[in-house]
Amino acid sequence: MSVQLATQERWLELNDVLRELVAQGFICQDAAEQALNARRRHAAHGQMHPLEFIASQQLDDLSRPGKHLDLESLTLWLAQQAGQPYLRIDPLKINVAAIIPLMSYAFAQRHRILAVAVDRDSVTVASAQPYVTGWEADLTHVLKLPIKRVVANPADIQRFSVEFFRLAKSVSGASNADPQSGNLGNFEQLLNLGASDQEPDANDAHIVNIVDWLFQYAFQQRASDIHIEPRREQGTVRFRIDGVLHNVYQFPPQVTMAIVSRLKSLGRMNVAEKRKPQDGRVKTKTPDGGEVELRLSTLPTAFGEKMVMRIFDPEVLLKDFDQLGFSADDLRRWQDMTRQPNGIILVTGPTGSGKTTTLYTTLKKLATPEVNLCTIEDPIEMVEPAFNQMQVQHNIDLSFAAGVRALMRQDPDIIMIGEIRDLETAEMAIQAALTGHLVLSTLHTNDAPSAISRLLELGVPHYLIKATVLGVMAQRLVRTLCPHCKAPLTLEEQDWQTLTRPWQAPLPTNAQRAIGCLECRDTGYHGRAGVYEIMQLSDSLKACITPDTDLTAIRRQAFKEGMRSLRLSGAQKVAAGLTTVEEVLRVTPQSEQK
Repeated sequence: MSVQLATQERWLELNDVLRELVAQGFICQDAAEQALNARRRHAAHGQMHPLEFIASQQLDDLSRPGKHLDLESLTLWLAQQAGQPYLRIDPLKINVAAIIPLMSYAFAQRHRILAVAVDRDSVTVASAQPYVTGWEADLTHVLKLPIKRVVANPADIQRFSVEFFRLAKSVSGASNADPQSGNLGNFEQLLNLGASDQEPDANDAHIVNIVDWLFQYAFQQRASDIHIEPRREQGTVRFRIDGVLHNVYQFPPQVTMAIVSRLKSLGRMNVAEKRKPQDGRVKTKTPDGGEVELRLSTLPTAFGEKMVMRIFDPEVLLKDFDQLGFSADDLRRWQDMTRQPNGIILVTGPTGSGKTTTLYTTLKKLATPEVNLCTIEDPIEMVEPAFNQMQVQHNIDLSFAAGVRALMRQDPDIIMIGEIRDLETAEMAIQAALTGHLVLSTLHTNDAPSAISRLLELGVPHYLIKATVLGVMAQRLVRTLCPHCKAPLTLEEQDWQTLTRPWQAPLPTNAQRAIGCLECRDTGYHGRAGVYEIMQLSDSLKACITPDTDLTAIRRQAFKEGMRSLRLSGAQKVAAGLTTVEEVLRVTPQSEQK
């Protein structure tokens, strides 16, 4: 450990840090002198932490040719110098409600520290000044707990200190606004004699702050859904990221109710109605200025209203098919179907398998100025100016079937029906296809061939299926490996055969495995991509469709004609080093024998 840096009770000095970096071969002497000159020229930089200043200079890192010294690698270096553990702060893993009472905001700012964890045995405190120890004795005395120190990036410490304390202040402000609030809508409501049955005002500045923070935080963390769940003791907020839910924060019950009320008013829902499920939508801006749409849904539960917000990324509509996960062969087969002038194309898969994204991407490509494209959805997922969208409204008997009937009189070329759920909707879709329209819709089935048996079960005659259905695509979403930490893997023959049975594909040489790092929160995965099973209805396949259709025969014939099962499509992504065998097995159904 360097003598210059390790002086007790010494704040880090730029000169000392640069001298050490030169001595250890990270930067050259010229670069160090340039940085010092830049510091003298700009007095404002005097307020910056030395590591932040060095990172801002983008000096070449001699230990990693072609890369600059960034703040994260400098912080890791400092932690090693000081002999203290390094921590990259992940706000999703911090129990904010537990760490905020440990110290005041003024104390945290004065010493530039942040508590990041607490248990019965110790408090973990992050600092970017490992040689400043004056605050330790005071904190140990107040908390009666030993301190564990970690080194974290100074920019993160500052940012999360402000965010966490501001949020906690808003929560306590909202809680104190009406400490006697009764739990309206609580199934087990206690009778508080003389208590006013008022929750905090949904337009209260504290509640507005909390809701704004929730939105901004969800966008930063790439969340696809926000869940706000009331419980007896406290409400919980969870984010869904890459298909997996993470706990984010816990609020007192009355604050949770006020947050839901605020969101209901933003979504133009009836704030007073707490007994019926409601739907709404909100349009807002991300921190970088992009517009984003959220779909809101409430559900009355035992302890109040639960709210789920689905975040629709506008980038989805700008994505190309290869970004969604289509291979060249998948795309060719899909476009063969979507270029037909009339007929029905079905997309199948469970909820959350990316059907809507695929349909919107396809519709965006088809919606040229020469074409009238109309959709009927329940509800409208994303508002897109390139086509005409109508929403199902059951309260006035505007069902899918009634909507298609109305659309038929609107001179459409292409119709998208959100979902075929019953015979009436299926008949209207067939009617539209027979009268010269291209119809796209979704079904909930396990794989592509099952869509035929689902239509037969609904009561659609087999000869109409043969006459109108152009093809079916089943899809799933697999998590893709994190590019920062994935590592080569030699696949076991047995695992690979499980995935590709009965095709007996050769073992791939560039398979990768999930490791887990700071960028992907130790999951090993970052983002998702689609796997597809595309069945085009050829004449020989249509011959297999009879009143008592044998699904196995259809499947066998489709495989003969080049359809790849979801598992085999997933296996191709494993072979390309994009995902893992475990991930494909998790989301895809068992492949049938050829």
